Amino acid sequence: MTTAQTTGAAAETPAGPSGGSSAALNRTLIVVIIGSMMSVLDMTIVNVALRSLSETFHAPLATIQWATTAYTLALAGVIPTAAWAMGRIGAKRTYLTALTLFTLGSLLAAFAWDPGSLIASRAVQGLGGGLLMPVGMTMVMRTADRTQLGRAMALGGLPILVGPVAGPVLGGWLLDTASWHWIFLVNLPVGAAALLLAAKLLRSDAPSGPTAAPGLDVPGLLMLSPGLALLLFGLARGGEHRDFTTIGTLAPTLAGALLVAAFGWRALTVRRPLLDLRLLRDRTFAAGIGTLALFTCGYFGSMLLGPLYWQQVRGMSATAVGLLGMPVGLTVGLTLQIAARRIDRVSPRRLISTGIALGALGMALTALQVGAPDAAAWRVVASAMVMGTGSGMVLMPTMTTASRDLPKDRMAAASTVLSINSQLWASVGTALISVALGSAGVDPAGFRITYAIAAGALALALLPAALLPGRRA
Repeated sequence: MTTAQTTGAAAETPAGPSGGSSAALNRTLIVVIIGSMMSVLDMTIVNVALRSLSETFHAPLATIQWATTAYTLALAGVIPTAAWAMGRIGAKRTYLTALTLFTLGSLLAAFAWDPGSLIASRAVQGLGGGLLMPVGMTMVMRTADRTQLGRAMALGGLPILVGPVAGPVLGGWLLDTASWHWIFLVNLPVGAAALLLAAKLLRSDAPSGPTAAPGLDVPGLLMLSPGLALLLFGLARGGEHRDFTTIGTLAPTLAGALLVAAFGWRALTVRRPLLDLRLLRDRTFAAGIGTLALFTCGYFGSMLLGPLYWQQVRGMSATAVGLLGMPVGLTVGLTLQIAARRIDRVSPRRLISTGIALGALGMALTALQVGAPDAAAWRVVASAMVMGTGSGMVLMPTMTTASRDLPKDRMAAASTVLSINSQLWASVGTALISVALGSAGVDPAGFRITYAIAAGALALALLPAALLPGRRA
């Protein structure tokens, strides 16, 4: 019997070695939260610093933006290998490798001497960052029993929701009071602490021999990793230029889509694919994936609108923009903690559908407020907080519901699929919102139309959410 099969068998009883210890779960959560917070904050801090980096290196902004693009492409390329790596060397060793790569990339980026070295360093960071989320989520899902999973996923996923709000504030402060080097150097003590804690607190789960895990599906990897990278590159380029008809945008987008589709066909026909897409035959998992795809598209896609609105329309500084976003982040975090605990006891369909409706309502109210040139700032923020309340009720509770009843030996594959789904649809949403804003115009009327489109995307998530289970067993 393999290690994964043993884990799955042991999971049949709540007190088994995978899920019976609250202390083990707490130790895992400490490590995962620190690692996730470091990577999420880094992404948002770098976005704030792009213009400053452009001036420092005397390079066009389009060139410096490759620092972000390289991170995203490396992340997309490595995520599909997460499940295989965990099966081959164990989740703990994979997580330690991810932390090492991310911290090393941060060190190299802090001492970059030109745009090329900065971009290469960010790619190293992306290789580590791409593994942190799926591996961390897998360790949490394996350690928590089914009655703990809601709380555990809430705590483990908190950095993903709060980081994008705190990052701009921290980034603006570091740029104003120190130098651009510190937007990367700040990761070093956090990364070192995460490595020490991971080595000490995480339980070793490496396979006992070379036959303990299946071999790497190389043809699948050569389809999925380049396919995701090309697709995300095409979406990012189309969103940046607000045009998907140019050959430089259309070719990588179509090539990426074809490679991903080819992988999907292969994954459903071969015995041991890189990713087990047969998980989608589970109705709850498939409904969760569909709900997250549409909600993520609207929610994360709309994140670029707030900073642009406050800066372009209201003329505020980057630091002020970050401070205005903090109430929304606190709302999301507080709601998430409450909702994720309730998901262990109430109807997932009712809770998540209510959250979707609230999120769409908040987005629609925001559209009304930004369309009025004389709207008070607190009204715009209050509308966004309604949207944040809905988001806290949807994102992590849906992930918990989708994966809760899967066998423990399929958790690695499930967490990898969930991570790819989130990354892909966040990029789709960002590209679509960028194009919509460019077509509507960067003015109050244009922001109103674009926020309304995002509200529609959130509302569409009600359709797959209707297929989620109506009650807890």
